[in-house]
Amino acid sequence: MHTALLRKLILAVLGMFAFAFALVPLYDVFCDITGLNGKVDLVVAQQSETVDDSRQVEVSFTTHAKSSAPFSVKAQQYSVSVQPGKLSEVQFVAYNLSDRARVMQAIPSVSPGQAAKYLHKLACFCFDQQPLAANQSMEFTLRFYVDTELPADVQELTLSYTLYDVTDTTASNLIQVPGLKVEQYISTKHSIMRGPQNG
Repeated sequence: MHTALLRKLILAVLGMFAFAFALVPLYDVFCDITGLNGKVDLVVAQQSETVDDSRQVEVSFTTHAKSSAPFSVKAQQYSVSVQPGKLSEVQFVAYNLSDRARVMQAIPSVSPGQAAKYLHKLACFCFDQQPLAANQSMEFTLRFYVDTELPADVQELTLSYTLYDVTDTTASNLIQVPGLKVEQYISTKHSIMRGPQNG
């Protein structure tokens, strides 16, 4: 009797683990089918070879810092009017509002969600974690285009960024470099990235 009960408990635990692992891919499939969430792939797109000059699409930009993330990111233009297929650039300024070195990760999303697959980014600060020294500001360039296949009834898009503080995660990953602190990592990263910053 005890053996049968133990087997049931083990199967129940294994089932819960399997369900937990399946949640993320199932959610992704749900988002793809329904168009909810507006998640975008963090993959560098290829530049479009055709331009649809018969219409304009308004693209707006918003940012939001998650919980206590001490960051502010502002687009120098609230919105831009673009032709589908034409490469556009928008400058962003990121601020570390704290008095210690931090590492920021920006997660993008697009609304309406069904249009997310039609906005392609060639350069974006969201592609990488961005180290910022205490009270530092840094400029980034977003390069993107709207696909010519964007449905004609979609005339406005909003590209939103949620900002996360991943400093502690980054610090834990530095265990492979004994003695290297986040501040030193940021200094090293900046020396590599010195020069014009791509978004």
